[in-house]
Amino acid sequence: SAGYSKKAEELRTVSIASAVETVQKLEVKLTEFAKKHKKEIQNDPAFRKRFLEMCAPIGVDPLSSEKGFWGNVLGIGDFYYELSVKAAEVCMASRSRNGGIISVSEVRDVLMKRGTRFHISASSSKKDKCKYSEEDIIVAIGKLSKLGSGFRCVKVGKTTMIVSVPTELDSDHMEVMEIAQNCDGTLSSRPRGTVDMDEVRKTTGWTEERAKRALDLLLSKGMAWLDLHQGNELYWFPSVWKEITSGADETSVE
Repeated sequence: SAGYSKKAEELRTVSIASAVETVQKLEVKLTEFAKKHKKEIQNDPAFRKRFLEMCAPIGVDPLSSEKGFWGNVLGIGDFYYELSVKAAEVCMASRSRNGGIISVSEVRDVLMKRGTRFHISASSSKKDKCKYSEEDIIVAIGKLSKLGSGFRCVKVGKTTMIVSVPTELDSDHMEVMEIAQNCDGTLSSRPRGTVDMDEVRKTTGWTEERAKRALDLLLSKGMAWLDLHQGNELYWFPSVWKEITSGADETSVE
């Protein structure tokens, strides 16, 4: 009836107004929190990660580098922009070697070895260098991804990799790389970061055709290289090998 429809519309309007009011109150609380913990957000990668997780549900984007409120309070938008540029440079410089896929840990290692440093805001001194983590690099690449740059992060086993080419990788390709990742040279006679056809089929239960299709695409894109080892054809993954051999480093740098 008309009366029922009118009542339903009134309730919907009240509900929307209530939701908007709740979000506004949360934004105020978030603003107060950001002001109070500005130093921690700027200098502590783990604290910064938790803060961004708090912002996401209510649609607040403190990474905006525009000179608005968040830019003035925290200045972390420019930091992530600079980090994304430097990370992208590392990705592109390594494409001829790894076909456009590289672990986040390797990107961070390269930035560390270069002595790359970032300042969290214009007011920070040259001595006040921002610590950054692998998680910060993932966030920075995420910002690039939203711009349609072709950059994106994918999970290979427990490792996060950055893909900087438009190649579509499916779960089969990820699984092959995870098998290579699990070959660290200690429990297998195969060299680190490699797979062969038999190992892929044995581990996955795939047909030879399915395994070959996955390996051939990775090979054609330069993400895997074909090598002969003791008379056996091996597929070697430079990005996986590099990650294994670099070892576990600390998660932040001064």
